[in-house]
Amino acid sequence: MHYEIEHIAKTLKAARESKGLSQRALGRKAGVLQTQISKFENGAVDLRLSSLIALARVLDLELALVPRKVTPVVQSIIKSSERPAATRSDEQRRTQNALANLQKTLANVIELQPNVTELAQLARYARDFERLQIALPDPKLFQNANKAIEQFKKDSVNLNKIRDSLAQFESLRNELAHSYIDPEAIKPIRPAYNLDEDDGDG
Repeated sequence: MHYEIEHIAKTLKAARESKGLSQRALGRKAGVLQTQISKFENGAVDLRLSSLIALARVLDLELALVPRKVTPVVQSIIKSSERPAATRSDEQRRTQNALANLQKTLANVIELQPNVTELAQLARYARDFERLQIALPDPKLFQNANKAIEQFKKDSVNLNKIRDSLAQFESLRNELAHSYIDPEAIKPIRPAYNLDEDDGDG
């Protein structure tokens, strides 16, 4: 079995067991034969995509195709959500420190290179991450971005690493934005006029 398929099979099996479902019970809920589930978990067969989607949804999982560049971001978010709360808390502090360091580095470099739009966009995303104030992935994302900026300082012609970081930041920002509602965005809308006000006819 190919590595990626083996990984999917292990993920499905782990999710099934965490929900306390037998292969037969999962099969009934998803409309997939128990024998097919057993063979897939043991690496004997590949499942049809429709069966795989049906199993994933029963197990509260989603299949998604993501650009290869942003795969580290997605994996980081998944790993972060799987860690115990205490570990996540410690890691989140390290992540917030890495984000603060990145913002300082960006501020210094932007002052020297104000016309590089990629740096300005990175800074905007960093401010978004600070504002969202929800669980961020491990600090490596921001540490790697810091390294990319340090490399850019030595070779300001090469923006490849900066652009890679920008793509990962954009993916992360979109992912986090979908799980966050800004309180400012849900303030009650005031009517343009009040029906109880004197209309001047009295």
